[in-house]
This record gives sequence, C-alpha cells and structure tokens, in this order.
Amino acid sequence: MLKYRLIFGTLMTACLIGLILLDGWLDGSLSAQVPDKQVQGTILTILAVLLAVPAQLELARLIRQKGMHPFVEVTLPATILLAAAPFLNQLNNSDILAYLLFVPAGALIACFAMQAIRFGTEGTIGNVGASLLSVFYLGFLSMFIVAIRVEWGPWVLMFFVFTVKASDIGAYTVGKLFGKHKMTPRISPGKSWEGLGGAVLFGMIVSIGISTFCDIMSFWESAIFGGIFGVLGQMGDLMESMLKRDAAVKDSSAAVPGFGGLLDVIDSPLATAPAALAAFLLLL
Repeated sequence: MLKYRLIFGTLMTACLIGLILLDGWLDGSLSAQVPDKQVQGTILTILAVLLAVPAQLELARLIRQKGMHPFVEVTLPATILLAAAPFLNQLNNSDILAYLLFVPAGALIACFAMQAIRFGTEGTIGNVGASLLSVFYLGFLSMFIVAIRVEWGPWVLMFFVFTVKASDIGAYTVGKLFGKHKMTPRISPGKSWEGLGGAVLFGMIVSIGISTFCDIMSFWESAIFGGIFGVLGQMGDLMESMLKRDAAVKDSSAAVPGFGGLLDVIDSPLATAPAALAAFLLLL
C-alpha cells in the first residue's frame, strides 16, 4: 500500500504541477512580467470537467449500494456546468448568480422528471435526494476550486491544494507510525488524534514553505492557514468516509492504486475549497 501511494502520489503530483504551470503559462498568470489574458484557467477547468465524469460514476456506484438510483444523465451535465461556472462567466461576462440559481433548479426538475418516467413514485426521496447530493458534492464544491484558479492564479491554487494534500500525507504517516487514540471510530476507524496532529504539522510546514517561496501570505498567516486547513482537510476526508461506510465499502473504487478511488483523492480539496476561497477573499 505504502509503495503504491508513493509511486502514484508522486506521479499525480508531478502531473498536477505540470498542468497548473502550463495553464498559467498559456494565460499569462504564471509571471507578473507577462500580461494576463482575459480568460483564465482553461486547462484547470478542462481537468475539472474530465474528473467529474469518473467521480460521478464512482459516487453513483456508492449510491446504488444503498438501493437508490442516481440519475447520471442529469447529474453529469449539471456537475460539469457548475464546476465550469467561474470559467464560463469570463467568456460572456454573464450574471453568475442567475447561472448558479438556474442550474441547480433545472437539475432538480430534471431529476423529478426522470423519476416519474422510470420509477413513478417508488423511491422518489432517495433517488432525487441522492442525485442532488452528487451534484452539489462534486459540481458545486468543484466550482470553488476553479474560482480560486480564475481569481488568484496558479500559485495560489497550488498553495491551497498542496497544503491540504500535505495534511493528508501527515495524517496518514503519523497515524500509521504513532496512532493509538481513535478520533472517530464510528466513521473512520483508522483515524487517530495523533494523525490529526500530523495533518496540522505537515499542513503548516507546506503552507509556510509555498507561501514564503511565492510571497502569498505573511509567515504567521500562512502558519495559521496551514494549521486550520490541516484540520479541515481531515473533516473533508471524514465526509467521504461517511459516504463509503454507509455504502459498506472500504474505497470508492480501485481506480488509483494505493489510494482507492478518485473520490478518495479529491475529497479533502473539494470539502475545503469554500473555506479557502473565503480565506483568500479576506487575506489576499
């Protein structure tokens, strides 16, 4: 397990860094010496859209484990439209608030229509509710990640993502080595208070390092950011654990060796992105 985590974790990190830097180079946001283009974050948005497909399919499998029927033909386009909202808003300078109101409303109505056509009244609450949960979990939360990239550029995005993912590494490493006191045995038996301490420590170290190198925040602001998001990242991981445990599976899939499924990889950045955007609005 550890070997595969190291191999595939390194490969995913290298690919993500390469894509984010290429994205910034293409739209001019990588360097202050190059003028920014009007449309930002094209590659990141494409990546978010591409990841939405297997992520929705993984979540749909979890939902089916509970005997419910998610309407993937609705959840997929709705998730893509929500995730891409900050990017699309640059193209036509539209009212993004109206966009964010109509997409979920359209998804809700479409889910009821699919329910009526396929199942009548049987399982309406579970099928429609689970479908909307998947839209908001994967689409609405992804939108905050794209918004961070569009608004603050590639360096701030990497600062956020790698701070949160470093906290995952810290929690796993310290928990494996020293974890004795269970933190949430009913949700995730493997998580320990020692692991949470590792998450905070690793989050602070990476946050301070990247922030200092890229001149994003002051030392103390980045230290506090890393500590807080070390904790929040573990809360995001617990959110996904609740979904998996409810479906009685250990991993959302076996798509990523050493990690489980795609949901197991993206859970903490997804859950913490709204708080990160709020922090950047306050501090940057």
